[in-house]
Amino acid sequence: MEHDLRMGLSVWAIAAIVCNSVVGVLMIILFVILYKACKVPSQEKAPVFISEPVQKIEQKYLLTAA
Repeated sequence: MEHDLRMGLSVWAIAAIVCNSVVGVLMIILFVILYKACKVPSQEKAPVFISEPVQKIEQKYLLTAA
């Protein structure tokens, strides 16, 4: 009698269906987040103010041809 109530699905089959459903919902949430993230334009960064001018590093060693 108990076997007829479960309609032939084992516990492991039901667990697999539930797990696949959870993964499907998580994938939908991920795609919604990615869609919203790609929709927002990126902000341009303002140039950083540097109080001292950047000086070029002098070359200390000269390469000589052998």
